[in-house]
Amino acid sequence: MVVAENNKLHYLDYAATTPADPRVIESMVACLGMDGAFGNPASSSHAAGTLARAKVERARAQVAALIGANADEIVWTSGATESNNLALKGFGDTETQRRHLVTSRLEHKAILDTMASLAKRGMPVTYLSPSPHGEITADIVAAAVGPQTGLVSLMLVNNELGTLTDMAAIARVVHAAGALLHVDAAQALGKTPVDVEALGIDMLSMSAHKFYGPKGIGALYVRRDVAARIAPQMHGGGHERGLRSGTLATHQIVGMGTACELAAREFAEDSERISRLGKRLLDAVLALGDVWDNARAARRIPHTLSLTVNTPGFFPFMLGEALAVSSTSACNSAAGTPSHVLAAIGLDPDAAARTVRLSLGRFTTEADIDHAIACFRNAMRERRTV
Repeated sequence: MVVAENNKLHYLDYAATTPADPRVIESMVACLGMDGAFGNPASSSHAAGTLARAKVERARAQVAALIGANADEIVWTSGATESNNLALKGFGDTETQRRHLVTSRLEHKAILDTMASLAKRGMPVTYLSPSPHGEITADIVAAAVGPQTGLVSLMLVNNELGTLTDMAAIARVVHAAGALLHVDAAQALGKTPVDVEALGIDMLSMSAHKFYGPKGIGALYVRRDVAARIAPQMHGGGHERGLRSGTLATHQIVGMGTACELAAREFAEDSERISRLGKRLLDAVLALGDVWDNARAARRIPHTLSLTVNTPGFFPFMLGEALAVSSTSACNSAAGTPSHVLAAIGLDPDAAARTVRLSLGRFTTEADIDHAIACFRNAMRERRTV
């Protein structure tokens, strides 16, 4: 086992959550004190409320700019989980004719559990099976949609595999069938270009803590002509175009806006550096032998790697506590069950238990990559000599 120098944590779990960028933190702190924008942005007409409202609307415009939307199409939520619930349940509460729903077996639990809830209310749900490399294609979707299909919900980037869905092609299929397309983009923002108009997306879920913003804040993009078809899930004042009531957390919203502005400004730089580091890590670990790249033939982002180690007796904990990686996604870890994503691409429980997700981000260094490679090399060497 490799021990980190000075007990430094080498963090390669950015797909789980990201540290807030210092510039995000600075923008948030400026909203909290007596000298900041601490007022109620929704109901206070005095100077403190007016300042808070201006900051909230500026952040709304920053989020919209990142995804190619109009500012009035952005609805604040507590994160992608709430956004997913609002999109799906909100649709289910208003739709009376086209009740068939389509999603995939690869989705986050925030989608799968919500779909299960809607199924109990009499809405039939089709769960698409991916290719062996974790892809959901337009052809797969086309085979599932029909005249009763009202909504298709898919993620743009898979949280465990990093696979990238051709959403524009899928949108054409979905709209040709007369259905709406909801996209979970929690793992996509800042990692791949997102343009809701170009991709043909009707609703899109976002979560700030996945791209260097704070936890507890997210948004749902709802296309203007779709908003009337979505019922609110939180009542108590009719805020956010009537779609989501509650006093807005100005500091968190400002943090998300800043994170979006930084993601747009630094996209090229971040992508080039992470691509280079990710390739070096993948090439080095594959060169050790007995390692399987679970998304090897798929379109994917460079930030996320899913690797299954076939060396007998290997388990992810052998990489050491100083290397922060994930042996399963956060949506499965609490239950201690094998990843449903890995099961969907054909891995048995034993192989899933030997699978590691490594995810890189803005603050990943060459030293982090060096340490990860050394951890794999030493753990596998140790098991091979047993």
